[in-house]
Amino acid sequence: MKAHALTLIVFAYNEAENVPVVLADILGWLRARGTEWQLVFVDDGSTDDTRGRAETVCGGDANCVIVSHEANRGIGAAIKTGVRLAALPWVTFLPCDGQIPVREIEKLEAAAERDDVSVVFSVYRDRDDGVHRKVLSAGVRGLIFAVHGVTMRSDGPYLFRRELFDAAVLKPDTFFLNFEFPIRMLRGGERFATETIECVPRVRGTSKSTGWKRIVGVARDLIDLRVRLARERKLRSR
Repeated sequence: MKAHALTLIVFAYNEAENVPVVLADILGWLRARGTEWQLVFVDDGSTDDTRGRAETVCGGDANCVIVSHEANRGIGAAIKTGVRLAALPWVTFLPCDGQIPVREIEKLEAAAERDDVSVVFSVYRDRDDGVHRKVLSAGVRGLIFAVHGVTMRSDGPYLFRRELFDAAVLKPDTFFLNFEFPIRMLRGGERFATETIECVPRVRGTSKSTGWKRIVGVARDLIDLRVRLARERKLRSR
């Protein structure tokens, strides 16, 4: 497999204890690829030394871009900031918690090359989230089908061509961005692949997921997205 010229966005919120291990591993992988790469590290308003430790790990490498939000804005905002700074044709992202080994990105790249697609979604092989999170996930997927009529299989990071991601259209700053982008790709008929990847326990710390409140927020966001899509269609038809 030929490695893609890749921008890898790494986002973090209060992950100072994980940065030295996780980011160092990511950088080691990028540097060994033998092709163009860019790392965009987005500190999403951390109150600890997340940014300082990222700067130490990167050590002034010209391929690294480190930015910070003044306050915690959410995963969607971090990804959008990263994409705006992306300089290379292919983009993907990882959280800085170590749950997704960076080498799993190679599976997404292989799928893009094998199937000749511009988007590759990922699903986890075996993520031990307990019954609580599995029920939430099933509920969200059911809502997506009910509101938008598409069956979405996308759990983790996705690999995409930079030009497919329009931060001006993708409104959510929350985790919902990771539902909206796949929904837009599916509804728009974009050719895609789905690849299974590994997910392991966090290196340190605890998850910052929102639990049961998320499904209520997702329901509202799905309806809002349907309204926005209808408005966009109306504007295009004029």
